[in-house]
Amino acid sequence: MIQQDNLQANKPHKIGYALSGGFIKGFAHLGVIQALLENDIKPDIISGVSAGALAGAFYADGNEPYKVVEIFNGYKFMDLTSWALTRTGFFKLDDFKDFLKTNLKNQNLEDMKIPLVITATDLDHGKSVQFRKGNTADLVAASCCMPVMFAPVNINGTNFIDGGVLKNLPVSTIRKECEKVVAINVSPLVAGKYKMNVIDIALRSYHFMFRANTFPDREHSDLLIEPYGLDGYRNRELGKAEEIFKHGYDTANKVINKLKQEKGNIWK
Repeated sequence: MIQQDNLQANKPHKIGYALSGGFIKGFAHLGVIQALLENDIKPDIISGVSAGALAGAFYADGNEPYKVVEIFNGYKFMDLTSWALTRTGFFKLDDFKDFLKTNLKNQNLEDMKIPLVITATDLDHGKSVQFRKGNTADLVAASCCMPVMFAPVNINGTNFIDGGVLKNLPVSTIRKECEKVVAINVSPLVAGKYKMNVIDIALRSYHFMFRANTFPDREHSDLLIEPYGLDGYRNRELGKAEEIFKHGYDTANKVINKLKQEKGNIWK
């Protein structure tokens, strides 16, 4: 028992957040974070991938979660991206990076008020890469760069795409340095109805593979919150941000209250 206590004492962070990918569903991250904060579950470090990197960046920058939703008010999908006109993707993320540079106070990860780790996929070398330093806008864009839809983001000569391709729930990134890790997975694996045609079968298989890499990380979290029922939102529906935020907020409160009633605490 003494040995376990020493292991806990040697970890630099008490609580870490691990935020999954999920595109438009990422606004649910902010709702969950709002509920966690109201229950005094505050992060000392944040690990984010794709939409989770975006939500994590704005919160680590010093913004209240509900305020982040307000920042996106009035924007449409095409305000944050533009046609790529290349063979590497349908859209490019230059406008998205400009939006981040305009709305984030801290331009580099190492300057964030809360330490932030961003995961992206190195397309050239086929590996998952974790960033703790560097230009925030570039790294968030790289982590959010869904393949085919967006042209890869080039950083120092290397092409990066969506971090969720190899690690869509980045618990392991901070597991060894945190006493507790809260995993927020806004893209849980759901086997709903589908049509028997080539496109639907291909997309369904892609989503299964994309989300299956979350299973090991789910098991290594101390508190897992997974908002279901978000698959009906289309990725271009920025106008639904508040609705998605509330869904995450309500889900988190239900999970926390249920655990407190049944176990007396929220941790595994």
